[in-house]
Amino acid sequence: MVAPIWTNLVGQSHVATALDRAARGDGMTHAWLFTGPPGSGRSNAAVAFAAALQCEQGGCGECHSCHTVMAGTHADVTVVRTDALVIAVKDVRDLVRKAALSPNGQRWQVIVIEDADRLNDHGFNALLKAIEEPNARTVWLLCAPTAEDVLVTIRSRCRLVTLSTPTTDQVAGYLQRVDGVPAELAQQVAQASQGHIGRARALARDEETRKRRSDVVRIPARLGSLGACMDAAATILEIAKAETDAITVEVEAREKAELDRSYGVEGRSKRPKEYSPALRELEAGQKRRAKRRLLDVVDRSLTEIISVYRDAITVGVGARVGLVNADIHADVETLARRSTPEAHLRRIDAVLTARQQMLEFNVPPAMALESMTVALRLEGDRR
Repeated sequence: MVAPIWTNLVGQSHVATALDRAARGDGMTHAWLFTGPPGSGRSNAAVAFAAALQCEQGGCGECHSCHTVMAGTHADVTVVRTDALVIAVKDVRDLVRKAALSPNGQRWQVIVIEDADRLNDHGFNALLKAIEEPNARTVWLLCAPTAEDVLVTIRSRCRLVTLSTPTTDQVAGYLQRVDGVPAELAQQVAQASQGHIGRARALARDEETRKRRSDVVRIPARLGSLGACMDAAATILEIAKAETDAITVEVEAREKAELDRSYGVEGRSKRPKEYSPALRELEAGQKRRAKRRLLDVVDRSLTEIISVYRDAITVGVGARVGLVNADIHADVETLARRSTPEAHLRRIDAVLTARQQMLEFNVPPAMALESMTVALRLEGDRR
């Protein structure tokens, strides 16, 4: 029987068992690497493990230590999250200095780095010595999509924890149990999320989010002309910008208000000379984060478009079960009828190429999306 802290890890019983045993001293080590596909819960697993390490009972879920770790306020647990393209080297060096200190309490100093794949070579090198020669009471928890996303000299010094994609039924059951989502809606959004728990929760909670997704997945069946392709590229970008703005406006306003309070400029006409450089730094950071958020939302849209072509291939070979986009089955049938599985595979390759252009080669999203949608155009209509 594992500790209660693991109950929110959906479909990861093997991981919960291993981490539960480690938190109780069986197989414990100083560095861990959590890997798994997006939405599998690797960051949640790392934070739950941090709570179990700080809890006297190995993760009861009820004590002060468990509550403060899960709330992000525990003095001996540092969680690094970033919306930037790269985690800055100076931030890594700050973590290394913190890791050299003894914990405030009696247990562990735990440092969780979400998106460790956003460390560049300089960041990994700054981290390497701290992991090679760790403080006896410091634990590093790194999270990345795959082990290959982490420098080999780092991953060779970490114990690997691999999470899997939860099944549709597991995600739907979680939504019903934790969020009280009606069974039919839970099943629908669990299927649409492709096992991504966070995405499923967002779809279940907000009708506007479901509408934006519906607008995206209906694009492939409408790409019959060059004009439609250009319109589709613009639509994908507009949807991504709308969602990004919905996230960033409130966050950026709060950050600006906090900066004003910290420099005492609220209600004053005169500002200290240190305020302007701090404001410029804040705005530059917000701009970088907004760019990354936009790319993340576009990337998710591309993943959803790929799911439509996969469904069309499934239907094209005579199968009708397990469709991700069962709610637009008419569009899927149209794609299967008007093209071939081989052509849909080429379209999936075109989507992956656009993704690579934006994320790796810094091609402007509008240009990459226009090139992609032209490559997705259905045969038989070359207007």
